[in-house]
Amino acid sequence: MVRRSSHQYAKIPVLLFIAGLVAMTAMPALASGTFQKTGSTNVARITHTATLLSNGEVLVAGGDNSSLGGNCPSSAELFNPSTGAWTLTGCMTTARGNHQAVLLPSGEVLVAGGGSASDPLASAELYNPSTGTWTPTGSMNTARSGFSLTLLANGEVLAVQGTSAELYNPATGTWTVTGSPTSPVGGKNAALLLNGQVLAIGTDGPSELYSPSSGTWSATGGAGITTLNVITPRLSSGEVLVTSGFISGNRAESAAALYDPSTGQFTYLNGPCRCAAFNGALLKTGEVLVAGGTIVVPGNPYPSYQTIKSAELWDPSTQAWTTTGSLNGSRSGQSMTVLQNGEVLVAGGSQSTKNSGVILATAELYKP
Repeated sequence: MVRRSSHQYAKIPVLLFIAGLVAMTAMPALASGTFQKTGSTNVARITHTATLLSNGEVLVAGGDNSSLGGNCPSSAELFNPSTGAWTLTGCMTTARGNHQAVLLPSGEVLVAGGGSASDPLASAELYNPSTGTWTPTGSMNTARSGFSLTLLANGEVLAVQGTSAELYNPATGTWTVTGSPTSPVGGKNAALLLNGQVLAIGTDGPSELYSPSSGTWSATGGAGITTLNVITPRLSSGEVLVTSGFISGNRAESAAALYDPSTGQFTYLNGPCRCAAFNGALLKTGEVLVAGGTIVVPGNPYPSYQTIKSAELWDPSTQAWTTTGSLNGSRSGQSMTVLQNGEVLVAGGSQSTKNSGVILATAELYKP
């Protein structure tokens, strides 16, 4: 028979107390339809990119971290969903905001363009997740800011804005001019259709379809909505939901339209909110989540622009918007990334009240 000393028995309550304390302080499970705070980024950011990597982490790069605007850091960092922590990784070779990023089949991330509308960038670079470093690659033929960047089925990447477009070849690291849209297209979002074509939303008039096999564009239906702050997720049905928020006079408005590739036409829908500068993501449930935004609040002598915390879901089966849990903090212009587990990472953006505005480092997770 093994005898235990009284000193050994005295440790048991202490161990049980510690175990209970750990259980009480562990992160509670995220309830469905709610947002929960997670770790904050090391650098406050807006106009940054957020890219889901092959290993499940999220790469956030660049952006504006000055409340006065114009200061675009070259820093980048990684979000680890298993720990909720952010870790700084290699700095980009060029400081940029309003740029675009896309995950290549190789697992590298291509980042291109950025800067201001008056001083856009043509440079591009590649992030290697295995080394955490950035390497310059070929520059675009046209400097671009606030454009769309789309990975094609053949592994090439299409950059388009206005009436110019070009292709990036990962094998050679070079850009080649391709066919031009017949009418101006714009915004940061375009949609890759099931047939391999790219839908680019028209800024005023018809949208355009790009055919990679021929390198040509053709006009398709017009969205019929103001194409600012456009979000264009492709649904499982192959249709594309276009949402847009904008400020008109002393009020903020939103609109939506549904594109049917079989007819080439848009159907006008109700918008998600009376707000602008929201962002959204296509959930693995098939629903579309939009969150945050900016509203106009009447005031004397002038109205103010203030951010909101509300979020809504669009159900493709009913084509209706319904409210869901609210953000923990109001924000607009944030990134929203669907993780491998189906949760949505909301990071950065800006927060505005009647008397102040700040760029955010906070982040949250939404569980469908």
